[in-house]
Amino acid sequence: MRSHSLKICRSSTRKCWSKPIGCQIAGSGIRWLSSGGGRPWSTPLAKSLAEAITTTGPISVASYMRQCLTSPEGGYYTRQTSGHDQFGAKGDFITSPEISQVFGELVGIWLYTEWLAQGRKGKVQIIEVGPGRGTLMGDVLRTISNFKPFAESIEAIYLVEASPHLRAQQAKLLATSFELQEIETGWNAACKYLPDRNITWCEDIRFVPNDPTTTPFILAHEFFDALPIHVFQNTPSSNIPAASTILTPTGPITPKHGSQLPKNQWHELVVSPTPQPPPSTIATSSSISHKGPQETPEFQLTVSKTPTPHSIYLPQTSPRYTALKSTPNAIIEISPESLSYVSDFAIRIGGPDPSSSTSTSPSSTPSAPSSPSPKPTPSGAALILDYGPIATIPANTLRGIRSHQPCSPFLSPGLVDLSADVDFLALAESAINASPGVDVHGPVEQAFFLSTLGIAERAGRLVEAARVRKGDGNGGESGEEVAKRVEGGWKRLIDRGPTGMGRLYKAMAIVPHVGGRGEVRRPVGFGGHVVG
Repeated sequence: MRSHSLKICRSSTRKCWSKPIGCQIAGSGIRWLSSGGGRPWSTPLAKSLAEAITTTGPISVASYMRQCLTSPEGGYYTRQTSGHDQFGAKGDFITSPEISQVFGELVGIWLYTEWLAQGRKGKVQIIEVGPGRGTLMGDVLRTISNFKPFAESIEAIYLVEASPHLRAQQAKLLATSFELQEIETGWNAACKYLPDRNITWCEDIRFVPNDPTTTPFILAHEFFDALPIHVFQNTPSSNIPAASTILTPTGPITPKHGSQLPKNQWHELVVSPTPQPPPSTIATSSSISHKGPQETPEFQLTVSKTPTPHSIYLPQTSPRYTALKSTPNAIIEISPESLSYVSDFAIRIGGPDPSSSTSTSPSSTPSAPSSPSPKPTPSGAALILDYGPIATIPANTLRGIRSHQPCSPFLSPGLVDLSADVDFLALAESAINASPGVDVHGPVEQAFFLSTLGIAERAGRLVEAARVRKGDGNGGESGEEVAKRVEGGWKRLIDRGPTGMGRLYKAMAIVPHVGGRGEVRRPVGFGGHVVG
């Protein structure tokens, strides 16, 4: 196991890193220097977090991530920004759809091949969770519009997006009007690429209708890496003082059983403020504007001295975790919210498990019906594209990204993007357990997935067309400049070097289970071929 360190940002992550930038608020050039107890904090959210922790005690990594990313008090994705775009070369990170249009085109082709393989079903839903700027969905819908029978089978398009700022960006790219019409479950606008269809924006996937007669095609690109994780360390009991209480959200409780602890016990890693630095090292507005952001993290990870409800329950939910109980100091990361979402995907595709009455509603979402309606015939698919290990449990992967540069996840809450590796095997296990009507394929490396779908051939045609055109590229580019950009983009997506996107990113598919003993239908990109 790797030893835990606050410097857990690796150059092998999803982001392309370049020149650093000072931590600023909404591009104003100044930091938040409000003092709480005489201490300056980098952002209003940092101050709020510190005050809450001082009152109630250290918080889980999941709570910290959730606040940093989606807090109404200045979360990374929910804060009001002025001229700042998190995505793309001018933002904090760049994603595959921003690198090359071919990526989204091939995802659209993949959906089409699945639709063919499943018998050209009607009542199709296209659903994307975490659509970013809408670039991927734009390329997908533009591609689908070239296949009229498939386009005509689409009944509805749903984008699951909690950020008003990002919804506005998506509407500019995907809708015929920037003005969204408010409806009971969200917002509506006519689709630019399929003019006779509407796009519906929902704040949560539970507002997306789950009709067992529909065929949902679900996309999750760099979605799961941003969902909150809980972190646990398997600590010998001799290293932790015996506790007479257990921390719960409503306060400490005293267990009725004895306090004798097992030899090794899972303890949760929790977040608390770092000790206040000496006055001579506290940043001032003048020093910040000239020297950049304060380097000392404002928060830190510590091992909880008492059990938490999560440390008692979550490490017992899979044999993969319990197998590490005999490994001292083993660290595991578990994302209950990720497992809930992928269970939701599986139930939409394959129907619920008749033997289970447990709701799969994500923990931070509205309540869902405890007994989803049975699905007569499994249909649809989910395509998950993200980064993480193929077979191992992630450990020490929480990272921060700011202006394409790695930084501590405990600096400037709300101004730094946070993410962690995806546990693909945990997603697969959750999907299979949620529905007997699905099969899971992958994960496979992105290079394999895109190459199988023909990325070289498609990019080659674009390069040839650009050179023939000899101009009229984006921003006045010459034909040769366009050709070089396309060539560099697609090769970057399948780069299998140690830090290449083709190796680090993985693809996983959830598809309907094929009845019959020993029957397996592999989707395109996962060892299968086009049928239908």
